[in-house]
Amino acid sequence: MTPPDLFESTAGHLVAGVDEVGRGPLAGDVVAAAVILNDPAPEGVTDSKMLTPERREELAARIRDEAACWALGRATVAEIDEMNILQASLLAMHRAVAALTIQPSLVLVDGNRLPVWPYEARAIVKGDLTEPAIGAASILAKVQRDGEMLTLNEQYPGYGFDRHKGYPTKAHLAALGHLGVCPAHRRSFGPVRRLLADPQVG
Repeated sequence: MTPPDLFESTAGHLVAGVDEVGRGPLAGDVVAAAVILNDPAPEGVTDSKMLTPERREELAARIRDEAACWALGRATVAEIDEMNILQASLLAMHRAVAALTIQPSLVLVDGNRLPVWPYEARAIVKGDLTEPAIGAASILAKVQRDGEMLTLNEQYPGYGFDRHKGYPTKAHLAALGHLGVCPAHRRSFGPVRRLLADPQVG
């Protein structure tokens, strides 16, 4: 059921948009961004998944230059394994908002769950498509995490992190079975957990 205040005006609020990237992958941190935009928002801001890598990089540079304030937060692989991916994602978002140098009076979060925090906040399903501040956050988080996966690809060659960004593609699963688990992998995720329990499954 749609929360009754979902479509209330944001007028009078200093709004921060928040989104995270990296819930589904088998490897790497989950990364969140929080953004307070100036008006108007950079043209073309939307869900990062709808943009080409080149367009994401271009928009990310504009957002970093033109936003009133932005910050990143993360939860590490160890934290993901310790608390589960949902709680780790909420933690990453909490850290991103807490790192803003300007504190918002309203936080708009992509999805249907909110972190436990002191801010007035609204969860908006597919908010990255409808709220420019959330779209901007999704772009910054995606660009940051994709860059980190390129670094992991250099540290742990052979897994293809530069191509699949840690997601459980057929190529990634094949590499995992052949090379085994590396320190960047989330040990609590099914394919990794099963391989650690029985290396023969690879």
